[in-house]
Amino acid sequence: MLLLCVSVVAASALAAPAPGTSGKRPGAAQMPNVVLVASDSFDGRLTFYPGNQVVKLPFINFMKAHGTSFLNAYTNSPICCPSRAAMWSGLFTHLTESWNNFKGLDPSYTTWMDIMEKHGYLTQKFGKLDYTSGHHSISNRVEAWTRDVAFLLRQEGRPMVHLIPDKTKVRVMEKDWENTDTAVNWLRKEAINYTQPFVLYLGLNLPHPYPSPSSGENFGSSTFQTSPYWLKKVSYDAIRIPKWSPLSEMHPIDYYSSYTKNCTGKFTEKEIKNIRAFYYAMCAETDAMLGEIILALLQLDLLEKTIIIYTSDHGELAMEHRQFYKMSMYEASAHVPLLIMGPGIKANLQVSNVVSLVDIYPTMLDIAGIPLPQNLSGYSLLPLSSEMFKNEHKFRNLHPPWILSEFHGCDVNASTYMLRTNQWKYIAYSDGASVPPQLFDISSDPDELTDIAAKFPEITYSLDQKLRSIINYPKVSASVHQYNKEQFIKWKQSTGQNYSNVIANLRWHQDWLKEPRRYESAIDQWLQTHTSPPKI
Repeated sequence: MLLLCVSVVAASALAAPAPGTSGKRPGAAQMPNVVLVASDSFDGRLTFYPGNQVVKLPFINFMKAHGTSFLNAYTNSPICCPSRAAMWSGLFTHLTESWNNFKGLDPSYTTWMDIMEKHGYLTQKFGKLDYTSGHHSISNRVEAWTRDVAFLLRQEGRPMVHLIPDKTKVRVMEKDWENTDTAVNWLRKEAINYTQPFVLYLGLNLPHPYPSPSSGENFGSSTFQTSPYWLKKVSYDAIRIPKWSPLSEMHPIDYYSSYTKNCTGKFTEKEIKNIRAFYYAMCAETDAMLGEIILALLQLDLLEKTIIIYTSDHGELAMEHRQFYKMSMYEASAHVPLLIMGPGIKANLQVSNVVSLVDIYPTMLDIAGIPLPQNLSGYSLLPLSSEMFKNEHKFRNLHPPWILSEFHGCDVNASTYMLRTNQWKYIAYSDGASVPPQLFDISSDPDELTDIAAKFPEITYSLDQKLRSIINYPKVSASVHQYNKEQFIKWKQSTGQNYSNVIANLRWHQDWLKEPRRYESAIDQWLQTHTSPPKI
């Protein structure tokens, strides 16, 4: 009932003439406020049919009804720091050289928020940022740096679930709720008094899995945790058990990822279904935090003056393709939610164009009426979502009919590149020759179970040429390989005589300690002989 009342009031508020709908961009006094809520690990397919049948997400549905939802939005790198670096810089990963969760943007980098502040916006950010260098565990760095080494070690804890016994427990992820409360209090006590427009960012950690202490140094995050309160939001009967290829038939990169993520063992259907159910429940809790922001704006009479954007840094495999976590170009990992609502934004519109997180930067500036820099990788989404652009067909070609995503971090033993078009998903690896590429027809194979690269060589070749026109990926792969080696050598030297003990007790300790000399020897050989990415 509360959400119904909110919907009626909001519909009335958002029906008011939007700034600039006459065809002119709004003046400084008319600039809307902007709120960006970015969660972690949220599978974008849950925001539309049939994914939205499995869990109740009332505030995401509210944004869909009163705004524009992008059905094919993607991360530019399916891991936290590089993805967020792309979002905050508007540049592809290879341009910022945000190779892994340790290497992101320089802390002094000029973001879209910095530019908006220079143009008169009051700015505030709370919660998870994670787009600058220097974060995450030693394990995470070393695993990324040594991905070319000829060994195979489990790096993550086995995915598992944990149920909070308190049936009335609502605030499971307490830190996220604290940050949400802080953002709401800021709206109530400060933003409401501003005469200038404001931009607010809230970063959530959910629905990222929780730490698993058994994983060793700094803990891997392989525990899907929730309470009965949120599990009730999940339609258990609607949960699909994903199909898996036999281990012997997996693509070599997929096998490496499945092994390092500790997913090559046996899992019962009940285990898999529970992991997925708990993940969806975590998504429901995330939706509720988004709702707190929406309700606060409504209660403060700010909703009709504020554009709200919701997205995520990447998705969550939740046992699809025999994996959990992200670090993959499969839909569950790479597809993100992207919804926009507010004054001037078209209501109940679904956009099928492929877009990505680098589009956030130019969109934020466009909302504020700030001229866009020429060097951005992204494009403003306003031509696809705003009532200010009456001749929609004229602007349809502003955003190219493709997006680029790339990955260079841990749990994957080759740099990975995805070119996504309306129909095709082309995935290339390393130097383009040592690892076979993959091709999926997303329109007829949405679960990506049939690689047709060998079946359609002309299409594969054409897409590879297009990818190479966007990024010289063999050269980028070589640069990452060299960076990994240099960084590992520096780290090894910094450990001094403790090197053997330190490296043995990282997250891979359960496997490493069985044959420590063998694995140290493999690293020594890699350092001495490899000058380019090895053949996989």
